[in-house]
Amino acid sequence: MATEVIGDQVEQQVEDISETSVRIWSYFTNEELWSEVLRASFKIVVILVISYLVIFIGKRLITRILTLKLKTPLNQNERRQQTIIKLLHSTLSYFVYFSAMIAILSAIGIQIGGLLAGAGIAGLAIGFGAQSLVKDIITGFFIILEDQFGVGDYIKLNTTSAAEGTVIEIGLRTTKILGYTGEQYIIPNGQITDVINYSVNNSKAIVDLQVGIGADVEKIESLVTPYLQTLPAKFEELIDIPVFIGVQNVVGIEKTIRVVAETKPYQHFAVARTIRKDISNILEKNGIPLAYQKMMVVDPTLNLGKEDEK
Repeated sequence: MATEVIGDQVEQQVEDISETSVRIWSYFTNEELWSEVLRASFKIVVILVISYLVIFIGKRLITRILTLKLKTPLNQNERRQQTIIKLLHSTLSYFVYFSAMIAILSAIGIQIGGLLAGAGIAGLAIGFGAQSLVKDIITGFFIILEDQFGVGDYIKLNTTSAAEGTVIEIGLRTTKILGYTGEQYIIPNGQITDVINYSVNNSKAIVDLQVGIGADVEKIESLVTPYLQTLPAKFEELIDIPVFIGVQNVVGIEKTIRVVAETKPYQHFAVARTIRKDISNILEKNGIPLAYQKMMVVDPTLNLGKEDEK
């Protein structure tokens, strides 16, 4: 009797497995299923291709429309233009990606209406936790609106931190800065509290040189001034002829002479190096050596200042 019961159970399990296998096989060999899969796949491919073309053509159009052919070496409108171009590129990409995702979900049969309703409720629930994101976006909007800095500017953010370099991208949420030694900073806009922009106003190259206390300043000025007058023709970075200020400071046995040159924004470093090198050569060629520290070594075995004992 027990043997018959076990046999019936085995037969029932075999029948269930067979029926399941038949249903699975029928499902995967159903023509309507594969027709729907092919139809959905075709729609997804078309959506992706159209999205790529919209982004590619849209970015080209944005760049072409907003690009202005400016003749001046530096123009604030050009800075703002590059910033807005990158921002619009980013906004276009986000919008197209979101639209493509919604279209793909519709193509595979997911009800978008219910999904969006659920997303709205979930968004309301998590909105209280997204305050930092909202702060980043609002701050980024005002940075761009007020033109606090633009792409290509050399800036320093938050004087207590080390975020300093050239702006390479400004978004509604983050700002990217390329440091002098190649490092890249990605800073949420909401964390930007103060900005030092070195690229808005003209810079000044201050060149200090130390000469001996007995150096003839008038002679130095007569040698340096003709040289300074030739610099605007050599350096397009210069705004005007550099000015020989004269003696800036006197310390010990040396005097500090100063030359000041006004340059285009953040172009003063290279100009200062060249002026410092050339003036040093001019002074040395004319017998006016630069001051340098001297060290006197005294032999302790010598009885200097004492009379020989008789």
